[in-house]
Amino acid sequence: MRSRSPLRSAAAGALIAILAATVLAADQLAKMVAIDNLPPERVVPVIGEALQFYLVRNPGAAFSLGESVTWIFTIALAVVAGIIVYLAVARVRSRLWAVVLGLLLGGVLGNLTDRLFRAPGFPVGHVVDFISTPWMMPAIYNVADIFIVSMMISVALLVLFGLRLDGTRETRASRSSDAAPDDAVEASGDPGAR
Repeated sequence: MRSRSPLRSAAAGALIAILAATVLAADQLAKMVAIDNLPPERVVPVIGEALQFYLVRNPGAAFSLGESVTWIFTIALAVVAGIIVYLAVARVRSRLWAVVLGLLLGGVLGNLTDRLFRAPGFPVGHVVDFISTPWMMPAIYNVADIFIVSMMISVALLVLFGLRLDGTRETRASRSSDAAPDDAVEASGDPGAR
């Protein structure tokens, strides 16, 4: 069952590229403004304790985990970016998947750019984090992180609701019909039918 006409490969790729470039630019611009205007490691209240700025350079992952193996995060980000690009070229025909993967790719590229080009140097650069919402979570994060987390949740929802990369929907009927031939073989008891 197809809800809308599928995107062509080139259109899906273009949509993903445009969204990824937009998120990457927004992330890097926000980090540049933060570096130029925020004092390092000092709380700057924006909306009381609900939203604060706190500029740090993070060598690790979330909560500064893995600070001594920064290069692993660089490889992981590059692999994720490669998978998204592969899916964009080879399989994505759904507008919704293209939007989600484009925004996710932009977030991944934002942090990958920091890992590749920021101090202390390639490929162990520290990610610039500056957004703090202590009421919600103790982590300090950035624009790229917002897109990574929200789009990973979106990926999970798309999978949960059965929307395939090509724009078709998985239904209960299609799941049961996929299982039906095996069930029929088992019910017949004929091992030669397998």
